[in-house]
Amino acid sequence: MTEVAFHFNVPDKLAYACRLLRKAHGTGSRVVVTGEPEALRSLDTQLWTFSPLEFIPHCSVAEADPSVVAASPVLLAASPRGTPHQQVLVNLGGPVPEGFERFERLIELVATDDGDRQQARGRWKHYADRGYAITRHDLAARESA
Repeated sequence: MTEVAFHFNVPDKLAYACRLLRKAHGTGSRVVVTGEPEALRSLDTQLWTFSPLEFIPHCSVAEADPSVVAASPVLLAASPRGTPHQQVLVNLGGPVPEGFERFERLIELVATDDGDRQQARGRWKHYADRGYAITRHDLAARESA
């Protein structure tokens, strides 16, 4: 069964996603990031610029050649359906990602604004109602400790 983790109170979801993807890439994990097309384009730009000494190989599923998609450890996709990776799925928000259950791990990133938190509550309820164990990581609590 998919391990579900919510990371709450993320001050900047794209910057946090970059750090998370750097860590995942460092461990050899293959990751799919899902979200709205605009957020994925912004994340693509940030992955190219967030660290001058590191590069996280990635591509957009919608724009890349299938051979590049198969070889890339990080995929940016509006939907995880049909992507070749099955290890980690990172959701930048919105609805429950279609096909999340085929991944070993799902990481939900939740910002500090009320709209994002409200959507996250709906996703939490969806997973909990289906029997998924959910791990909660509160970044605000970590910073105040």
